[in-house]
Parts: sequence; C-alpha cells; structure tokens
Amino acid sequence: MSGIKETIEKIKPLDPEILAKAQDKLDNLTKPPGSLGRLEELAKQMAGITGSLEPPVRPALIATFAADHGVVKDGVSAFPQEVTAQMVLNIINGGAGVNVLARHAGADVWVVDVGVAHDFGPVEGLIDRKLAPGTESMLRGPAMSMELAEKSVQVGIDLAQEAVAKGYSALGTGEMGIGNTTPASAIAALYSGLPAEKVTGRGTGLDDGGLAAKVRVIERALEVNKPNKDDPLDVLAKVGGLEIGAICGLCLGGAAAHVPVVVDGFISTAGALLAVKMCPGAADYLVSAHRSVEIGHTAMLREMGLNPLMDLDFRLGEGTGAAIGLSLVEAAVKIMTEMATFASAGVTDKQE
Repeated sequence: MSGIKETIEKIKPLDPEILAKAQDKLDNLTKPPGSLGRLEELAKQMAGITGSLEPPVRPALIATFAADHGVVKDGVSAFPQEVTAQMVLNIINGGAGVNVLARHAGADVWVVDVGVAHDFGPVEGLIDRKLAPGTESMLRGPAMSMELAEKSVQVGIDLAQEAVAKGYSALGTGEMGIGNTTPASAIAALYSGLPAEKVTGRGTGLDDGGLAAKVRVIERALEVNKPNKDDPLDVLAKVGGLEIGAICGLCLGGAAAHVPVVVDGFISTAGALLAVKMCPGAADYLVSAHRSVEIGHTAMLREMGLNPLMDLDFRLGEGTGAAIGLSLVEAAVKIMTEMATFASAGVTDKQE
C-alpha cells in the first residue's frame, strides 16, 4: 500500500478544463444560471474531482473509525470509556444513527477498530486494524508515538485504496470514540490560534464544571506537549487520536484516487484539517457535510476554506452528517446529468 508521502504526491489540482466544461453544461440547463446554488457548485466540484461530466458517486461508503483516548481518565467526558466498544457493536448490528441515515442515503458502512480499548475477538462486520488499546493521556505527555501516528494515517490511506478497489465512487468519514472532542478541540485551538475555551464544547453533555475542567486539560496538554503546527504528524502524535489519524489518511487516500470525501462533523474535520495541512491540495477533494454544534468546528472549516452544506444542529458524529451529505452529492450530480438543456427541451434561452 502507498505510504503517506507517495499518496500525497498523487494528489493533483482539479482539471480547469473539466471545471469549465462543467460550468458551461450547468449554465445551459433549463434554469437561470446559478439558480440551484450550492448544488451547482457541488456538481462542478464532482466533475473536477472525477474528471468526468458524468461523475460517478455510487456506490458510496462511510468509514467509521473507532478508538479510545487515555485523556478520558482525566474527566473530559460525561460517558465512561466502555461506551466506545458498546457503540461499535451497536453500529455493527445496524442500530446506530449512522446506520439509519446511511440506509436512507443508500450508502454502506464499514466499522474499523483502529484503537478501541477492548478485545472484540472475531466479530463479523468489524474491520480489525487495531494499533493500540487507545492513546495515552495527552495531559501528561504525547498521546502516541510518531510511529503510531504515522501508522494511523496509513490505516486510512489503506482503507481508501481498498474501498476504491472494491468499486466505491464516494467516501464519507465517521468516528466513534468517547473523549475524542478533547483532542479535536486541541487541534482546533492550535491551528485557529484561538483560546481553548473558544473552541471547546460540551461533547457528550458536560455540565459547566465539567466543561471548565475539559478546557483546563486542553490548555495544559498544549502547554506540556508543545505540538509543532508546521508538522501535522507531530500534532497528531502529541494531542490527536488514532481515529483522527485514520480519518486524515482516508481524506488523503480519497484525494489521491480522485474520489470525493464527504467529511462529517467536529472530530472528522480535525482529521481532515491535518490532511490539508499535510497537503493543501487535498481540500479540493473534500466536501464538508455540515456545521456541528461543537463551537470549534467553524474555526477548523475556516482554516481549510470549506463551506459546510448544512447546519442541522448535529453533534453525534459516527458519520451521520456524512450520510446526509452523500445524498446531496448524488442530488447535485443528478442535476447535471439528468436535467434537460434549453436546446434538448425546446425551451427558449434568455435574450442576449
């Protein structure tokens, strides 16, 4: 499988000729130019990503990466760590929010154990890529070694390559990991330059006291570890998570394969941000599905120049927003490929 450097080298700018042709096609459909707004922008992006005026976006896959976090022991979550494993089984059994919305969108779900602190044994439907039983507490030192950080990114790259080899034409990101809003908030604070309190939310439902404690943990972790924001792997190792690394890799792997990657919420965006910091050109291949309730989400999107498709007050994760986003991607492509042109419909175009 391709390494990180080799994968980044395969990520190329979108073809301006295809983008121009897509714009021309959209402008000649039976509607005023630009009247379908973001759907038209999305259709054009899909053409640029795939190099086709009939972009393939089916079948679609949501990869839900699961991992635990040592920082949970420092009181940053309202839920205990064992909920990660319990929810992994729930997703495998089809009972989670991501399953319902993926079924609605016609997308498949792969559940990937990249670092859950639980021995599942052989479980049908679980992809075992476990690198460690969770991270260490970033409050006392790096969350993981540089070697583990690199391996976590490689997990995502490999999954993207495997998905494309199986015929998937669009990817979505998802995650499951109790405590993972804490590393995501640390990444948001580092890259936005904002104080931790401005990018840290309540996660699974912390009260005021819990939120204040969580902010202090993030501030201390950044102070103790001093992550180098010019080295995204260093950031991932010091204040990240194994599933965040895998999401980063999925974004890079999708971009390298000219496949769109629909990014879910707060934690997924932390992984996407690291991917864009490794390779700025990867941003062209990403679609932000929605704006999360988590207050640090907007700061990360701004850092990447991404405009979310929706604002539905989501804060669940798992890939739920990505599922809805994938359905909008399909709708956008259908506009470009199924709508009549003025000429084909015999409709008079606007006067010159």
